[in-house]
Order: sequence, then C-alpha cells, then structure tokens
Amino acid sequence: MTVAGSSVFSPEDVTVLRGALGEWCLEKRIDIKSAEAEFAATAAIGLFQSGYNTSEKLLAAMREHKGL
Repeated sequence: MTVAGSSVFSPEDVTVLRGALGEWCLEKRIDIKSAEAEFAATAAIGLFQSGYNTSEKLLAAMREHKGL
C-alpha cells in the first residue's frame, strides 16, 4: 500500500518479499547481505508493488527480470 508517497508493508508482505529474495539468492548463489542482493531487493519491491504479491509469483518475476 502506498501512503503519502511512501510504501507501507504489512508483516505478511515482508514475509513474501523475504521469501522470494531468499530463494532467488540461493538459486544465484548470492549472499543475501551483498550489494547485488540489495539491488535485487529493490527490484523485488517494485515487482511486488506491480502486483506480484505471492512468493511464487514474485520469484518467477525476479527470474525473468532483465536487470537481475
């Protein structure tokens, strides 16, 4: 949800984002604390806000994302 120009995420949203990012990092063999994972997290947030709101959908979108 967007409120006054800033994003507000529920605990469930964070769980979805963290799950997809964690799985993506495992697949790519990337440390989740790395700069590359931070970039991927930013992309994941954008995808999530575009409607990829389950871990499965979000992970699939991350796999297909051109910049990741």
